[in-house]
Amino acid sequence: MPKHRVLIVEDEQDIAGLIKLSIERAGDTDAHIVGSGDAALKAVADRIPDLIVLDLNLPVVGGLEVCRILRSRSDVPHVPIIMLTARASEDDRVTGLEHGADDYVTKPFSVRELTARVRAALRRGPASESRSRGTYQGDRLTADFEAVAIAVDGAAVRLTRREFELLQYLVQNKNRVVTRDRLLERVWGYERLVETRSVDVHVGRLRNKLGEASRQIETVVGLGYRFID
Repeated sequence: MPKHRVLIVEDEQDIAGLIKLSIERAGDTDAHIVGSGDAALKAVADRIPDLIVLDLNLPVVGGLEVCRILRSRSDVPHVPIIMLTARASEDDRVTGLEHGADDYVTKPFSVRELTARVRAALRRGPASESRSRGTYQGDRLTADFEAVAIAVDGAAVRLTRREFELLQYLVQNKNRVVTRDRLLERVWGYERLVETRSVDVHVGRLRNKLGEASRQIETVVGLGYRFID
């Protein structure tokens, strides 16, 4: 079996080495380290990784800008990005998620927990290989989950991997309330390791991209969300 490839973007070499050692321990993953934002962009251009661990405080090009650039590229929208940073405020976490990160880990951090997040994301595989496929046709929203194609009023909508899988799971459970914890388990792939705020930010980003069709995603106060058909 080919090994997963993880790109670690971290300018503190001792931290990067520790992450690499932990990720590679199981023997099914190769981790490559770069120490600057421009080097990260070049590394992705040379070979698209299966996952990126991205520090924010980077020389040359900052982590947020790296994330924004990668999310704007048509060939890497579904590569999971886990931000790793000393910026620990809620505003910082929300900003990171809004720039397209799938997850946000603050320093100091547990290597074991970070590794668990990485492995959970890798287990999920590409969005096109999601466990349940099919299509959805609404008044405004059209979704072909097998082809990874979303459109609103006939216009194509580009979603990140996490946004796509979030929409897919909500549609699969249409007209039923899905709790935040359930979304963490089934969309993120692990339980209670992500701030609940992460779910809310991703739903907000998804709604913004769906425009008028966003009205089909209903907030159920105190519980979670429901996709209304």
